[in-house]
Amino acid sequence: MKVQIISIGDEILIGDTINTNAAFISSELIKNQFVVTKVSVVGDNEENITYEFKEALKENDIVIVTGGLGPTHDDITKKCLSKFFESELVMNEEVLKNIKTFFEKRRRKLTKENEMQALVPKIAEVINNLNGTAPGLWIEKNKKILVSLPGVPHEIKALIESKVIPKLLLFRGEAPDVRKVKLLLTTGIPESYLFKNLGDLDSLLKGANLAFLPDQFGVKLRITVEDINEETALNRLSEIEQKIRSAVGRFIYGSENITLEEVVGRLLKERDLTISVAESCTGGLICDRFTNIDGSSKFFERGVISYSNAAKVEILKVSEDAIAEFGAVSEVIAKQMAEGIRAISVTDIGLSTTGIMGPTGGSKEKPIGLFYVGLSDDNMSIAKKFHFGDDRILNKARATQAALEMLRRYLLGIPYE
Repeated sequence: MKVQIISIGDEILIGDTINTNAAFISSELIKNQFVVTKVSVVGDNEENITYEFKEALKENDIVIVTGGLGPTHDDITKKCLSKFFESELVMNEEVLKNIKTFFEKRRRKLTKENEMQALVPKIAEVINNLNGTAPGLWIEKNKKILVSLPGVPHEIKALIESKVIPKLLLFRGEAPDVRKVKLLLTTGIPESYLFKNLGDLDSLLKGANLAFLPDQFGVKLRITVEDINEETALNRLSEIEQKIRSAVGRFIYGSENITLEEVVGRLLKERDLTISVAESCTGGLICDRFTNIDGSSKFFERGVISYSNAAKVEILKVSEDAIAEFGAVSEVIAKQMAEGIRAISVTDIGLSTTGIMGPTGGSKEKPIGLFYVGLSDDNMSIAKKFHFGDDRILNKARATQAALEMLRRYLLGIPYE
């Protein structure tokens, strides 16, 4: 079945907000064998929104709309839906109750504007939103579906996964062909190197599809297989995955939506190991990623942001003479930082970062983007050198990823070239 996604909001149209919602919804639809034909963005203009509804429903079986359901003057999606489907807005008592409960839990005063969010087109079936005040709306007419959702990303994610996709699958019934998708997550290897190492893709895929999806953390490999039945499709998918892992397996840290910190955290817990972190240039980002994990207290003892040389010496007992001789951004200091944090924390592993993130501060000997990760345990201390670009924020993100990947390979005994 064909689906169009319509994102509503001036903030998306002019580039103030990145349209992550459409990317997420499209990915979920494709995984469930729907055909996404178009993603469009419309500003907060009634005439343009209504026109987009008309064209989208003319060409597609399903239309998913995001945004414009909030309590402010520019949230006009419900008004447009009401006029488009010639259906009056009525107060939905269940939605009103949910809104009141939402405000009570947060000890906030309920406003008249928020109460008005319980007004919905009479034609619509309400999709309860447990994470916000604006409900989703399901409208079915002439054997076509329009789904309207709030624009807040975490609300959309929950609604799509738990409510919308299951409901759309019931509406569609059995798909004519079986499509299976697997996402493999790599890091530490550029896209071109991956492509080269995989060899002859025609021989590897035999009619399947492989997409390379790079971002600042690595490259995702999306395998898509279509076949006449599920068993055959799954067998083909598994065969292709094993061939890819055989070629580039050491760079694959996980699959689907798992994060590198989740992988590392699981390995630490499985091995009953503890870790502490001393960060300089990454400014606490590794600690932030660790503490995103539920249960991270089982393996993560503490983190120190030792940004200045004085902090490195005072807290981590890094040698002043070593800093004077080698500089704070060096293999020697990275090792000493890892040793220092492990010693004061009494953990099994110490991890450290030091580098020149830019855009200033570099030299011919130590250019912008130079970065070291240090790692220490009871038996050894090592440090690994990396080179990134000139973008400070991007460098911090990449450095954090590199440190976690170095830790993953250490835990699995995979050499880091």
